[in-house]
Amino acid sequence: MSKPLQDNICESQLFERLYNKHAKNLHDFLYYKFGQQLNPQDKVQEAFIKLWQNCGKITPDKAKSYLFTTANNLMLNAVAHQKVVLKYNKQPQKHATNETPEFVLQEKEYHQKLQNAINNLTEAQRTAFLMNRVEGKRFKEIAKLLDISVKAVEKRIYGALKKLREEINEL
Repeated sequence: MSKPLQDNICESQLFERLYNKHAKNLHDFLYYKFGQQLNPQDKVQEAFIKLWQNCGKITPDKAKSYLFTTANNLMLNAVAHQKVVLKYNKQPQKHATNETPEFVLQEKEYHQKLQNAINNLTEAQRTAFLMNRVEGKRFKEIAKLLDISVKAVEKRIYGALKKLREEINEL
């Protein structure tokens, strides 16, 4: 048994000859087996890229087998991915709500009114109010953080609530 002249395909001229010899046959094989939908030309290119990345490990006599196996596996992965996508698309998606369009619009308008009203609070009221209602801090914690008395915190929050009610109901 004679020893092959080269033990890998990392030489560009040899790789180019392999490409010219097998690319069309590989494309045709993938096209006939899987059709055009999964883009066999891309899989041919990917197979040759993988061959080039592993050129030091593959001998010229094993290159064709490696290419066809790799390209076939790439197509099988694409088919499996497509099945997952189709399965996901078949699952009913929850798009409907019990809310009427008028309710959604009113909710957006109310939210806008609330934001405007909060912006119109004094800085002290706004800070205490947001720390209490948004961050969930207790009056005692707010007093400690702002270095004021608990009574001052109460006054700021109650003042903020009063002002918010007035502004929202006024609009």
